[in-house]
Amino acid sequence: MNLIPTINGVTPIFRIFDETKAREFYIDYLGFALGFEHRFEPDLPLYMEVTLGSLVIHLTEHYGDCSPGAAIRVEMEDLTAFHTRLLEQKFKFSRPGIEKTPWHTREVTVTDPFGNRIMFYEKTA
Repeated sequence: MNLIPTINGVTPIFRIFDETKAREFYIDYLGFALGFEHRFEPDLPLYMEVTLGSLVIHLTEHYGDCSPGAAIRVEMEDLTAFHTRLLEQKFKFSRPGIEKTPWHTREVTVTDPFGNRIMFYEKTA
């Protein structure tokens, strides 16, 4: 009997506080696509999904869903092209560099307007 479950994916949830800033950062700047939006009523907090390739992130305005300041690491290919695209946008709140790490990766870290970090990385060895 196999006691290890099959895991088909992980969906991080980031706390957000401003829908406009979240859209500007995730969709306009990073290039995510909108998956879905949900509100229980028009004036209630937003819960939305954004995707970038196979990366899926849920963004929530709901108090108690999660805490701001989370971080995730995302392995990707062609980090240089992604980094170049980010810099070409001249986004006034983010101009990340590429860091070479002692653990044999190259990384681009971006921080959203709510303190959540995404570390995009590519293995070098």
